[in-house]
Amino acid sequence: MTSDGPPARIEARRAIAAEPSEVFAVLRDPAGHVAIDASGMLMAATGEPASAVGDTFTVHMDREALNDFPLGLYDVTVEIVGYEPDRAIAWVVRGSFDPPLGHVYGYTLEPVDGGTLVTSYCDWSDLHDTYRQVLTFPIVPEAALRATLGILARTVAPGRPRPGATRGM
Repeated sequence: MTSDGPPARIEARRAIAAEPSEVFAVLRDPAGHVAIDASGMLMAATGEPASAVGDTFTVHMDREALNDFPLGLYDVTVEIVGYEPDRAIAWVVRGSFDPPLGHVYGYTLEPVDGGTLVTSYCDWSDLHDTYRQVLTFPIVPEAALRATLGILARTVAPGRPRPGATRGM
């Protein structure tokens, strides 16, 4: 990709009224991924919470939510490729596809007054050429990243106002 090419990354940000450690606890936990997913594809997960780069867990998926490919029910392996406790976590999705897709999902956490600024992203700048003509990226739109952040906020800070938010009306 050149600087003149289309973007190969989307991201969404939200301030959440919780400490970085509270947010990170959900993001490193396979069940947490399922609990906050706004795409509707993640059905369940098995495995232990991530604690280092190289850790993996399995996510049981149903692509019907996107209605883009008739994949039915399938499993993927989430492999952690970035891990900094209470600051950042990133992963790639491994499955039966060969070569691997090459896109990365992740979160960065930044302490702010009253909570944590959470950035959710999907980066497909390293998408394997095999998939560039057959898949439309991002698979999960920015609106889903933003909605997932809303669910994350509701999960870790129920009823607490977002840092910096003002009341309308």
